[in-house]
Amino acid sequence: MEILTVAYQVSKARFGELVESAIEELPEEFATFLEEVPIEVRDRPTESQLQSAQVREGGLLLGLYVGRPRTRRHVEDSGALPDVIYIFQEPIQTVCNTEAQLIRQVRVTVLHEIGHHFGLSEDDLTRLGYR
Repeated sequence: MEILTVAYQVSKARFGELVESAIEELPEEFATFLEEVPIEVRDRPTESQLQSAQVREGGLLLGLYVGRPRTRRHVEDSGALPDVIYIFQEPIQTVCNTEAQLIRQVRVTVLHEIGHHFGLSEDDLTRLGYR
């Protein structure tokens, strides 16, 4: 017998609240550096975003950091496009079956993308439990 799982879905407003809650949990010293980085909630990634993140066919992209990590910035970077973090609601909901899972996954995804802003690699984030 096959057990079907159903994505746990919430309204855009509720999802936005979950993202805000994850951001509010950040220590003050980190939150200060994020004032210049918008965190945008989108329904799903674009084809271009999937390609840039090298997501395989059928794969999911839960979030995406676009920019230059703080650890690699240089004075000659002026004029570069501003950083932005995207959080994708539909893929996150797809991997969650309960509200508790959704809350945890939103938090992990937000912290994962913020980690990239601060220069953490995928390996670093895996070690910290944000993958």
